[in-house]
Amino acid sequence: MATEAFGPSALATPANAVTAARLLITPVLLVLILGEGDSWPALAFWTVLCATDWVDGYLARRQGATRSGAFLDPLADKILVLGAMFALVAEHSFWWLPVTVMAVREVVISLYRTFMGRRGVSVPARWWAKVKTVVQQFAVAFALLPPTADQRWLANSWLWAAVVLTIVTGVQYLLDGSKAASAPRA
Repeated sequence: MATEAFGPSALATPANAVTAARLLITPVLLVLILGEGDSWPALAFWTVLCATDWVDGYLARRQGATRSGAFLDPLADKILVLGAMFALVAEHSFWWLPVTVMAVREVVISLYRTFMGRRGVSVPARWWAKVKTVVQQFAVAFALLPPTADQRWLANSWLWAAVVLTIVTGVQYLLDGSKAASAPRA
């Protein structure tokens, strides 16, 4: 079966549809967290939304990545992860400081990548940035999982590991962008 390929400027792609669905469903998750805190329904929504990140990545790799997808997918990730983390702060499951550190890094690096992109410099995501996202997802999962929610040290261990990865990958982005900007152009 042939797979339809999409050009880099395509907007209406299956991968972007999955990403858009993730963005539209995220508020339901946040209402569940704020209404119930740790619960099986919240964990189920979280798991499905995290899995859709893999699905849209798979579709994009198979059918062709697009500029719109390269923008929308990380945006959806940030809204999902940070939204869930701030909801868990409101529920007193997470401390505000590590979540704020991660949020500030995400804003700074997003602005930096946009600035560099306008100068014609690409600063792609590295493998460790993908690991950071997975560690963040596990932190939220352990905070939402009813059997582990009372064991705050477990979710918070993952949360602080995510903070370390957040800082390390933020520095990597800055160094990669600086190196790419100073490289001679062909």
